[in-house]
Amino acid sequence: MDTATYSLIDSQVVYEDNHIIVINKLSSQIVQGDKTGDACLVEILKDYLKEKYNKPGRVYCGLVHRLDRPVSGLVIFAKTDKALSRLTKQIKDREIKKIYWAIVKGMPEQHEGTLVNYLKRNEKQNKSYIVSEGTANAKLAVLDYKLIGHSAGGYSLLEVELHTGRHHQIRAQLAGMGCPIKGDLKYGYQRSNPDGSISLHARRLQFVHPVKKEPVELVADVPNTDNLWKAFDV
Repeated sequence: MDTATYSLIDSQVVYEDNHIIVINKLSSQIVQGDKTGDACLVEILKDYLKEKYNKPGRVYCGLVHRLDRPVSGLVIFAKTDKALSRLTKQIKDREIKKIYWAIVKGMPEQHEGTLVNYLKRNEKQNKSYIVSEGTANAKLAVLDYKLIGHSAGGYSLLEVELHTGRHHQIRAQLAGMGCPIKGDLKYGYQRSNPDGSISLHARRLQFVHPVKKEPVELVADVPNTDNLWKAFDV
């Protein structure tokens, strides 16, 4: 691993112990390998841990959950099989609290509320659509949102708590409410962000440590690539 990559990853570590490592992902990074063939965080972290601790042989790094490539923020990786299985169960049982921040166009009519929709994924388009209940292969999607900031230019900052983990859920549901995420061309925003990101950030995670059984709450700094994040007084 080259020095620049090592230093970058080292600066992104929000929490680490013998069992887990949590990263504040950049919007340019992919969590898991895809058709682009670009280096993914799972493999980069294996190299990072191998070098950091001078480990011989292969290093274990298990992915607990994902973030879309253009999204920034907190991602948990497991350093042991035990940690991975226990955290995966927490995900399945919806015991991990995930809070996101999103910069959106406009302002929702209700400043706080719950969105309940059914989403259907189109694999070819890699996009999810809001559909009627009862539509074949549609899945229930539920989130809470709250307006926490407003800026010049007609942007709002929303705090979002996920209650289900559907494909592109926040992106599709906020767009369906008439508030597409800044930079998200796929879901109706008129132009892309210069760096290819969308203004969606996994801000906070709350979970029970898989081994210590203690509550863990982590917060990730917002991206420094867009000054608009700092325009909100929160």
